Amino acid sequence: MKDCDDFQPIADDRAQAMTQEPEQFADTPEQSILFPNIAGDALSELLQLVSLRGDAVARFAPTPPFRVDLPKGVRALHIAETAGLVIETGEGRIVLDPGDMVLVARGDSHQLSSDDAAGWVSGRFVLNNESAGTLLDVLPSAIRVKASGRPWLPLSLNLLLEELKPGRPGAGVMISRILDLLFIHALREWSTTNGSQPGWLTAALDRQLAPVLTAIHAQPENRWTVAELARLANQSRSVFAERFTRLLGQSPAAYVASRRLEKAAALLESNEQSVSQVARAVGFESDAAFSRAFTREFGLAPSRWRKRN
Repeated sequence: MKDCDDFQPIADDRAQAMTQEPEQFADTPEQSILFPNIAGDALSELLQLVSLRGDAVARFAPTPPFRVDLPKGVRALHIAETAGLVIETGEGRIVLDPGDMVLVARGDSHQLSSDDAAGWVSGRFVLNNESAGTLLDVLPSAIRVKASGRPWLPLSLNLLLEELKPGRPGAGVMISRILDLLFIHALREWSTTNGSQPGWLTAALDRQLAPVLTAIHAQPENRWTVAELARLANQSRSVFAERFTRLLGQSPAAYVASRRLEKAAALLESNEQSVSQVARAVGFESDAAFSRAFTREFGLAPSRWRKRN
């Protein structure tokens, strides 16, 4: 894609106080207070696994009428600066108002067009872990976010436009971070709709199930019971089990088992622990039971998996 447009000094006594060693203060701030160790939430872990990052952005204002075809595999977002921009996917046609955004996270082929003058900004995402791309399949072809009532959207657009100006040091990193934020905002908007499909992403965005997934991800080796998980969701066992299975597409027990094996696979790849030690680390008391479960999940015994990876 290409861009179409192309402290006042402080008093001596205060300065001296500011340069004293921390232990000289009456109340020395604890590092744990300033920087608490906050466990990652389920959605954050998911996004790290998918490893999707903002890659590039450009501004467009072609001569009308025009039609721009983007092939399958281009994961992008588009923010309309003016009225009249039309985005078409295999699932329908969207006419954007000024400031509206559309996210095409699955990478479906789509077209941008207008019979009148229209300007917009497009951002592109790169998926570093292609095998994790299936986690995005629960999303629709395009997610529309209206500008009205969302102050973060025009603010983000203005920030992007600032970084498109020539000679901005660190612009590449700034653009990448802003695109990442817009991606998360779009996922949050989508999670409030009724069209969400079963999957990890759907549940990670659910207010009641997100704390449950976060706990499971933090301690998959724990012997979680449905009752314990239901308490985390502030629901009865029956209501929790039904909601979990509907939004995840699998039962709580099956999900915990899957997370244990995924953690085991990561441990086998990243450290020198024995297979038996890995089995204990993810909650298995029997090496044989661990080997059987791992082989069913990944098609290889743990030792062979380690050698291959």
